[in-house]
Amino acid sequence: MFDLMAIVTTAGYLGIFAIIFAESGLFFGFFLPGDSLLFTAGILAGTGTMNIWILAPLCFIAAVLGDSVGYLFGKKVGEKFFDREDSRFFKHSHVEKTQDFYQKYGVKTIVIARFVPIVRTFAPIMAGVGSMRYRTFLAYNIIGGFIWSVGLTVGGFILGNKVPHVDRYILPIVGVIILVSLAPVIQAWMKGRK
Repeated sequence: MFDLMAIVTTAGYLGIFAIIFAESGLFFGFFLPGDSLLFTAGILAGTGTMNIWILAPLCFIAAVLGDSVGYLFGKKVGEKFFDREDSRFFKHSHVEKTQDFYQKYGVKTIVIARFVPIVRTFAPIMAGVGSMRYRTFLAYNIIGGFIWSVGLTVGGFILGNKVPHVDRYILPIVGVIILVSLAPVIQAWMKGRK
């Protein structure tokens, strides 16, 4: 389990940017704590530890750039890469989940996937592999990146600004965020078992 308060305060703006960038589009970033990290950083901004006017745009840029890099990776080497055997950082099951997501939601996957761990990382790569037009991808990438990064960060900021001593409740709050973000994955897994 990640100590998100420590990560945010130690890593600072640059570290948060790097984590959001990697989790958004680098295939090995799927294990990083995107949703909860954004919300925690927002809470800290609400308590005055960080500046929301720097944090929110920085997270948005990281999310959009990360997805764009993932798309380009998928376009250039994706198909060859997905022929590999399962490894510590790559599992074919992650790709299959993302493909199922694409079949169900189409291009809206780029927006919706932002809120689903693992799928969030592989969706832009699969868009590149599937030769989605970059202009279409970029439009959905910007919309999804904004809703996800700015929405969670500002949501955390509002909570951090309004609730006294909110840092005492950070663990339960993050737990709820993780449960909510994992709900679609759990639901798909249970459907698959049936």
